[in-house]
Amino acid sequence: MKTLKDLFLAELADMYDAEHRILKALPKLAKAATCEKLKGAFLSHLEETKGQVTKLQSVFRAFGAGPKRQKCQATVGLLEEGDELAAENQGEITINAALICAAQKVEHYEIASYGCLHEWAGLLENKKAGVLLKHILDQEKAANESLLMLACISCNHEALGECGECNEGASGKRPASLRRGIRPVKLGRQRSSTLV
Repeated sequence: MKTLKDLFLAELADMYDAEHRILKALPKLAKAATCEKLKGAFLSHLEETKGQVTKLQSVFRAFGAGPKRQKCQATVGLLEEGDELAAENQGEITINAALICAAQKVEHYEIASYGCLHEWAGLLENKKAGVLLKHILDQEKAANESLLMLACISCNHEALGECGECNEGASGKRPASLRRGIRPVKLGRQRSSTLV
Protein backbone atom coordinates (compact mmCIF):
# COMPACT_ATOMS: atom_id res chain seq x y z
CA MET A 1 0.00 0.00 0.00
CA LYS A 2 1.44 3.39 -1.01
CA THR A 3 1.89 6.01 1.66
CA LEU A 4 1.94 9.80 1.47
CA LYS A 5 5.72 9.61 1.86
CA ASP A 6 5.90 7.36 -1.23
CA LEU A 7 3.80 9.86 -3.17
CA PHE A 8 5.93 12.72 -1.89
CA LEU A 9 9.20 11.07 -2.96
CA ALA A 10 7.78 10.18 -6.38
CA GLU A 11 6.67 13.79 -6.98
CA LEU A 12 10.00 15.04 -5.65
CA ALA A 13 11.84 12.83 -8.17
CA ASP A 14 9.55 14.20 -10.88
CA MET A 15 10.43 17.79 -9.97
CA TYR A 16 14.11 16.97 -9.64
CA ASP A 17 14.01 15.80 -13.25
CA ALA A 18 11.96 18.85 -14.25
CA GLU A 19 14.53 21.26 -12.81
CA HIS A 20 17.35 19.53 -14.67
CA ARG A 21 15.42 19.91 -17.93
CA ILE A 22 14.62 23.55 -17.17
CA LEU A 23 18.33 24.18 -16.55
CA LYS A 24 18.98 23.17 -20.16
CA ALA A 25 16.01 25.14 -21.53
CA LEU A 26 16.59 28.54 -19.88
CA PRO A 27 19.77 29.44 -21.83
CA LYS A 28 17.88 28.66 -25.07
CA LEU A 29 15.02 30.94 -24.02
CA ALA A 30 17.48 33.70 -23.15
CA LYS A 31 19.19 33.34 -26.52
CA ALA A 32 15.85 33.51 -28.37
CA ALA A 33 14.67 36.63 -26.50
CA THR A 34 15.20 39.98 -28.23
CA CYS A 35 14.19 41.97 -25.13
CA GLU A 36 17.20 42.56 -22.88
CA LYS A 37 15.04 42.60 -19.74
CA LEU A 38 13.46 39.27 -20.67
CA LYS A 39 16.88 37.82 -21.48
CA GLY A 40 18.06 38.97 -18.05
CA ALA A 41 15.02 37.46 -16.33
CA PHE A 42 15.71 34.07 -17.94
CA LEU A 43 19.39 34.17 -16.96
CA SER A 44 18.55 35.25 -13.41
CA HIS A 45 16.10 32.36 -13.06
CA LEU A 46 18.77 30.03 -14.44
CA GLU A 47 20.92 30.85 -11.39
CA GLU A 48 17.92 30.33 -9.08
CA THR A 49 17.21 26.99 -10.73
CA LYS A 50 20.77 25.80 -10.06
CA GLY A 51 20.15 26.56 -6.39
CA GLN A 52 16.80 24.78 -6.51
CA VAL A 53 18.47 21.59 -7.73
CA THR A 54 20.75 21.74 -4.67
CA LYS A 55 17.77 22.42 -2.38
CA LEU A 56 15.91 19.42 -3.81
CA GLN A 57 18.92 17.23 -3.04
CA SER A 58 18.68 18.45 0.57
CA VAL A 59 14.96 17.65 0.63
CA PHE A 60 15.70 14.07 -0.45
CA ARG A 61 18.29 13.80 2.33
CA ALA A 62 15.79 15.24 4.86
CA PHE A 63 13.68 12.16 4.12
CA GLY A 64 16.64 9.76 4.31
CA ALA A 65 16.71 9.20 0.54
CA GLY A 66 19.23 9.84 -2.20
CA PRO A 67 18.41 12.22 -5.07
CA LYS A 68 16.54 10.43 -7.83
CA ARG A 69 15.15 11.57 -11.18
CA GLN A 70 11.86 10.32 -12.56
CA LYS A 71 11.04 11.54 -16.07
CA CYS A 72 8.68 14.49 -15.78
CA GLN A 73 6.37 14.03 -18.76
CA ALA A 74 4.59 17.32 -18.10
CA THR A 75 7.81 19.34 -18.27
CA VAL A 76 8.94 17.44 -21.36
CA GLY A 77 5.65 18.35 -23.05
CA LEU A 78 5.69 21.98 -21.91
CA LEU A 79 9.27 22.48 -23.09
CA GLU A 80 8.53 20.86 -26.46
CA GLU A 81 5.51 23.14 -26.85
CA GLY A 82 7.71 26.10 -25.91
CA ASP A 83 10.26 25.11 -28.59
CA GLU A 84 7.47 25.01 -31.19
CA LEU A 85 6.09 28.38 -30.08
CA ALA A 86 9.55 29.95 -30.25
CA ALA A 87 10.21 28.48 -33.70
CA GLU A 88 6.85 29.70 -35.04
CA ASN A 89 7.55 33.25 -33.81
CA GLN A 90 11.27 33.52 -34.51
CA GLY A 91 12.07 36.81 -36.23
CA GLU A 92 8.58 38.19 -35.51
CA ILE A 93 7.54 41.01 -33.19
CA THR A 94 5.63 38.36 -31.22
CA ILE A 95 8.76 36.41 -30.19
CA ASN A 96 9.09 37.84 -26.67
CA ALA A 97 5.36 37.46 -25.90
CA ALA A 98 5.57 33.86 -27.14
CA LEU A 99 8.60 33.12 -24.95
CA ILE A 100 6.86 34.57 -21.91
CA CYS A 101 3.78 32.45 -22.63
CA ALA A 102 5.91 29.30 -22.84
CA ALA A 103 7.83 30.16 -19.67
CA GLN A 104 4.70 30.99 -17.69
CA LYS A 105 3.19 27.61 -18.52
CA VAL A 106 6.24 25.97 -16.97
CA GLU A 107 6.14 28.30 -13.96
CA HIS A 108 2.48 27.53 -13.30
CA TYR A 109 3.21 23.80 -13.39
CA GLU A 110 6.08 24.27 -10.96
CA ILE A 111 3.97 26.41 -8.62
CA ALA A 112 1.27 23.72 -8.50
CA SER A 113 3.81 20.94 -7.91
CA TYR A 114 5.81 22.75 -5.25
CA GLY A 115 2.60 23.82 -3.55
CA CYS A 116 1.64 20.16 -3.13
CA LEU A 117 5.14 19.12 -2.03
CA HIS A 118 5.27 21.91 0.55
CA GLU A 119 1.86 20.91 1.95
CA TRP A 120 2.84 17.23 2.08
CA ALA A 121 6.14 18.00 3.82
CA GLY A 122 4.09 19.71 6.54
CA LEU A 123 1.73 16.75 6.85
CA LEU A 124 4.75 14.44 7.06
CA GLU A 125 6.12 16.72 9.83
CA ASN A 126 9.42 17.38 8.08
CA LYS A 127 10.13 21.03 8.88
CA LYS A 128 13.48 21.16 7.09
CA ALA A 129 11.94 19.91 3.84
CA GLY A 130 9.00 22.27 4.31
CA VAL A 131 11.26 25.32 4.64
CA LEU A 132 13.32 24.37 1.56
CA LEU A 133 10.22 23.71 -0.54
CA LYS A 134 8.58 26.97 0.57
CA HIS A 135 11.69 28.84 -0.54
CA ILE A 136 11.55 27.18 -3.98
CA LEU A 137 7.81 27.84 -4.22
CA ASP A 138 8.37 31.52 -3.41
CA GLN A 139 11.09 31.76 -6.09
CA GLU A 140 8.78 30.23 -8.70
CA LYS A 141 5.98 32.64 -7.78
CA ALA A 142 8.40 35.57 -8.02
CA ALA A 143 9.67 34.36 -11.42
CA ASN A 144 6.10 34.14 -12.66
CA GLU A 145 5.38 37.67 -11.39
CA SER A 146 8.48 38.99 -13.18
CA LEU A 147 7.32 37.40 -16.44
CA LEU A 148 3.84 38.81 -15.95
CA MET A 149 5.22 42.31 -15.40
CA LEU A 150 7.41 42.08 -18.51
CA ALA A 151 4.42 40.87 -20.51
CA CYS A 152 2.18 43.70 -19.31
CA ILE A 153 4.72 46.51 -19.47
CA SER A 154 6.43 45.85 -22.75
CA CYS A 155 6.43 42.46 -24.47
CA ASN A 156 2.70 42.23 -25.16
CA HIS A 157 2.69 45.82 -26.43
CA GLU A 158 5.61 44.94 -28.68
CA ALA A 159 3.55 42.05 -30.09
CA LEU A 160 0.73 44.54 -30.79
CA GLY A 161 3.19 46.60 -32.83
CA GLU A 162 3.46 49.41 -30.31
CA CYS A 163 6.74 51.01 -29.35
CA GLY A 164 7.97 49.55 -26.13
CA GLU A 165 11.15 48.90 -24.23
CA CYS A 166 11.53 45.47 -25.81
CA ASN A 167 11.41 46.32 -29.49
CA GLU A 168 13.23 49.63 -29.17
CA GLY A 169 16.05 47.87 -27.34
CA ALA A 170 16.19 45.13 -29.96
CA SER A 171 16.07 47.13 -33.18
CA GLY A 172 16.42 50.78 -32.17
CA LYS A 173 13.52 51.80 -34.45
CA ARG A 174 9.75 51.96 -34.39
CA PRO A 175 7.78 48.95 -35.62
CA ALA A 176 6.52 49.21 -39.21
CA SER A 177 2.87 49.21 -38.06
CA LEU A 178 3.41 52.44 -36.10
CA ARG A 179 5.33 54.07 -38.92
CA ARG A 180 2.23 53.46 -41.07
CA GLY A 181 0.00 54.95 -38.37
CA ILE A 182 -1.79 51.67 -37.51
CA ARG A 183 -2.89 51.52 -33.87
CA PRO A 184 -4.11 48.45 -32.00
CA VAL A 185 -7.77 48.24 -31.06
CA LYS A 186 -8.45 49.17 -27.44
CA LEU A 187 -11.04 47.29 -25.41
CA GLY A 188 -12.56 49.87 -23.09
CA ARG A 189 -9.86 51.54 -21.03
CA GLN A 190 -7.57 48.52 -21.03
CA ARG A 191 -5.77 46.82 -23.91
CA SER A 192 -6.32 43.11 -24.24
CA SER A 193 -3.42 40.90 -23.23
CA THR A 194 -2.81 37.30 -24.19
CA LEU A 195 -0.72 36.50 -21.12
CA VAL A 196 -2.74 37.91 -18.25
